[in-house]
Amino acid sequence: MTTPARSSSARPPRPKGQGQWARGHLEPLNANERMKKDQDGLAVRDRILNRYPYTGFAGIDPQDLRGRFRWWGLYTQRKEGIDGGKTAVLEPEELDAPFFMQRIRLDGGRMTSDQLRVIAGISTRYGRDVADVTDRQNIQLHWIRIEDVPAIWTALEGAGMTTAEACGDTPRVILGCPLAGVDGDEVIDATPAIEEIVRRYVGDTSLSNLPRKFKSAVSGCADQCTLHEINDIAFVGVVHPELGAGYDLWVGGGLSTNPKLGVRLGTFVTPDRIAEVWHAVACLFRDYGYRRMRTRARLKFLVADMGPEWVRTTLEKEYLTAPLPDGPPPPPPRNEGRDHIGIHPQTDGRMAVGFAPRAGRLSGTTLAAVADLSDRFAAGRIRATTTQKLVILDVDPAGVDELEAELAALDLVVRPSVFRRGTMACTGIEFCKLAIVETKAKAGSLIDELERRLPDFDEPIGIHVNGCPNACARFQVADIGLKGSLVPDSSGEMVEGFQLHLGGHIGTRSRLGRKSRGLKVTSAGVVDYVDGLLRAFVDGRDEGESFADWVERVDESVLTAPADRTGASGAADE
Repeated sequence: MTTPARSSSARPPRPKGQGQWARGHLEPLNANERMKKDQDGLAVRDRILNRYPYTGFAGIDPQDLRGRFRWWGLYTQRKEGIDGGKTAVLEPEELDAPFFMQRIRLDGGRMTSDQLRVIAGISTRYGRDVADVTDRQNIQLHWIRIEDVPAIWTALEGAGMTTAEACGDTPRVILGCPLAGVDGDEVIDATPAIEEIVRRYVGDTSLSNLPRKFKSAVSGCADQCTLHEINDIAFVGVVHPELGAGYDLWVGGGLSTNPKLGVRLGTFVTPDRIAEVWHAVACLFRDYGYRRMRTRARLKFLVADMGPEWVRTTLEKEYLTAPLPDGPPPPPPRNEGRDHIGIHPQTDGRMAVGFAPRAGRLSGTTLAAVADLSDRFAAGRIRATTTQKLVILDVDPAGVDELEAELAALDLVVRPSVFRRGTMACTGIEFCKLAIVETKAKAGSLIDELERRLPDFDEPIGIHVNGCPNACARFQVADIGLKGSLVPDSSGEMVEGFQLHLGGHIGTRSRLGRKSRGLKVTSAGVVDYVDGLLRAFVDGRDEGESFADWVERVDESVLTAPADRTGASGAADE
């Protein structure tokens, strides 16, 4: 008797494991996971200090160069002269220049004038006098040689700074309010909470092999300036009717190629449990996070699949010492702009003075001058913001006007136009190997030209210029988001350009930007398009209507009309 053939449909295929450690999927499933299993990323420090400065760039092991170096804030820099059309075509080694971007971790964006002066000195001595303030409160330097890294780290660490876990599959820098501890309207000063998390867990090898990056924010800011909606984990200041001031817990936010807004767990976290709860969420991500595919390895995918109820239950049953009480949601932000630019009174009678460089681009020379001004007019405390800006704290009211004039002489504006205030840009093709288009110079020309063309425009407007789809400049939540792309010009030739995302917003009504049938503009046509779009908004808005609400309301033809006039592409969305 023969056994009948088994029908191919008799048993459904076993679903592939997602590489979740908690489900027993411990075998590495891709090259990144294998690299981390072979050796922890933090362990490369010894080779960076004691081997590679002597072998030079050519002697660096590829797994270290494009993998573990990130655990210490080092990314390889893009080779000059390679256009955006080759970004996805060339092999990594063909894109590499023998230089690095060095990211300096500044939790809460906090610096003293002495620390900023050290950063400035590194920039001028080793980094060709280039420095960028990021939208995660870090400072990034460029043109760094491996031979100079030991001296750079000695200088930074001697001044109380670090590059540890500034990149990599680790807990990245923790965002905090620049005015923490001095803003009279803040719900709670989160500085002690950030300090405790950093002291206990940054550099902890039990958390240095996460599925991917883990972005955190802890703030009691009335403006909610740390953008809790787009972090993996965020603690937002609230007042519990019985337990007093503490935090509302959010998880699962993040942008990049699959943007998702964070969700509330409905819990209240007392200040004494912040570090415990932060650690619990990080461990849950480590154990349950997806590791099979890098494109789904962020916490946001786990939260979206399993839901906030599962996250809360799992946290309380498996990771916390006690359940968390229910808590109230945060109130609306005091200021929808959420940037701390301008002059703000402190609780002690002194002033915080926030000012805007051009899309985060500075120089070491300028940073040194800012440090000197902070000593001269204030108490030597400087903060970076989440909008690529800087704030000097503790300014004597009698010196505010003179400080403002001194900053203006450095092209740092305390009362900027809405265009200078709201424009951000990522690193772009100038240095980044993932970028397709140039960004920093484009953002600067946008600011200048829009100020010239629309001098009376005063509606707050966010214009975020991104060099690729990875959203380092948060283009999906900008009023006008520009995502770098190759687009056809009027002759059909593929040139640098941008896909438009319009009407994104983080605040009272958070939403992702609207993509209008793949509307794209060439880089050369961006200014004309934005000019026409803003004029259409001024002419067609209802009284008191914001740009984001107007975009959400109007017919798509209104949004594409400025592009039609400039010859932009209307190709289908990718």
